[in-house]
Amino acid sequence: MITEDPKHQDIHEYLAEMEDIPGTRVFTAARARKGYHINQFAMSLMSAENRERFKADERAYMDEWPLTEEQKLALLARDYNKCLDLGGNVYFLSKLFSTDGIPFAEAVSTMTDMSFPEYREMMMKGGRSPEGVRSIKEGR
Repeated sequence: MITEDPKHQDIHEYLAEMEDIPGTRVFTAARARKGYHINQFAMSLMSAENRERFKADERAYMDEWPLTEEQKLALLARDYNKCLDLGGNVYFLSKLFSTDGIPFAEAVSTMTDMSFPEYREMMMKGGRSPEGVRSIKEGR
């Protein structure tokens, strides 16, 4: 679990603990650096002209960006969990959801093991239960 007082802990050790939260990718400075271009690409979709160019030939448009091949493949597959692992930020990726005409909640539901109706119902009931696994490495 994350230490209560990170001032008494090495910052790298503290940030590494955030990787132990099941189903969560904390958007740290390291993740931001890793995903800078994927997020800049996503932000470019705020422009109608860029959305049209992207929809006309997704691969060609992405090839204009200094994305890694792994990032391009994750984006093409709409594998949002992989995009997050590669430094994407869900709020930047929402520009891609919107370009695809997919509501935010529906896109986010694909990052879970639930269907969209199941996800929507769970969220309407207050979200995920606080009970369950809270540490990947400790399995608790």
